[in-house]
Amino acid sequence: MTTMLLHLEEPRPGPARGFALWQLGFRPFYLLASGFAALSVLLWALQFAGWLGRPYLAGPLWHAHEMLFGYGLAVVVGFLFTAGRNWSGQATPSGVPLALLALLWLAGRVLVLTPFGWAAAVVNAAFPVAAAIGLGLALYRGRNQRNYFFVAVLLAFGVAQFMLHLAQLGVLALPGWVGVQVALDLMLFVMAVMGGRVIPMFTNNGVPGVQARRQPTLEKAALGAVLALTAADLVGPQGAALALLLALAALLHGARLALWQPWRTLRTPLVWVLHAAYAFIVLHLLLRAGAAAGWIAPSVATHALTAGAIGTMTIGMMTRTARGHTARPLRADRFDIACYLCVLVSALVRVGVPLAAPQFTVGATLASGWLWACGFGLYTIRYAPFLIRPRLDGKPG
Repeated sequence: MTTMLLHLEEPRPGPARGFALWQLGFRPFYLLASGFAALSVLLWALQFAGWLGRPYLAGPLWHAHEMLFGYGLAVVVGFLFTAGRNWSGQATPSGVPLALLALLWLAGRVLVLTPFGWAAAVVNAAFPVAAAIGLGLALYRGRNQRNYFFVAVLLAFGVAQFMLHLAQLGVLALPGWVGVQVALDLMLFVMAVMGGRVIPMFTNNGVPGVQARRQPTLEKAALGAVLALTAADLVGPQGAALALLLALAALLHGARLALWQPWRTLRTPLVWVLHAAYAFIVLHLLLRAGAAAGWIAPSVATHALTAGAIGTMTIGMMTRTARGHTARPLRADRFDIACYLCVLVSALVRVGVPLAAPQFTVGATLASGWLWACGFGLYTIRYAPFLIRPRLDGKPG
């Protein structure tokens, strides 16, 4: 009874007032990324209909470029700017510099739909480089050497992206898909690193009685396998050797996930969504091993990583970090769960149907795309007021 009275007497925070979009990196980049994720389905349809004229990047290459260097990289930068402030104790870009970075990202999304190839190449490659500088300065001032490698990862995204554009412009005698594959491996590495850091912690903090564990040797082996895969994709081995490496990586990451006890998180959506995302990483590695052995189509494995792991991991992290950094309860509501289910089912349809019934691939692609758009469109509508307004507790950030 006493507890109930105390709870009823707690003051409720009033509505946040003011404009806070440029206070911290997650705010503009989560908003831009989610809105673009929903809009990209329409842009993809307009390309098919021939209503966009002659875009510099078109077809599947545009789709891959925008999902990785547009949507995915925006979420990564938003997360790193936000986490980087906590890691270093120093300010990451905010205010005018953050707004200019967001404008640079937005210009990249527009330019790839125009005939201006060189402008698109320079602007798009400049975004991760500028983000690396912004993050690197904060980490350097805070002497946070442990996370310097994230600066290198952002620079590597810039190199991979510029490689793609130079190949597309005919400067490099390489297929543009080389840059896409490098970016896929980089995104896999970022998710493996951050997943290993936050999923066990969030699990133990959010689910009473669970003891998610990290085993140091396994951690090093799992991350090393991803780096070895990245090196292999640059060198170019195929067939049995690549399949064996991928199978080993899947085994290591599956063992890692098992130590986090995902089966005990099913009643906590804010946690199980991250476990589901990591399960897609294991599935991707297994499917890619099958593709390397010639058993299945490579696109199925690719979409297990993109629609599955990237889509589910980012929607999970965007809801959790947006809630935490706007001083809202760390509890998924019905809107969050709807977002999770839309993105999760989108990935299952995009991967499962082509794998089980290839003749229905076109229909599955359309259904998956609209489910994806619904999930991220709902996030945009739901979280836009949270992202543009100050924290409920009045603190900066």
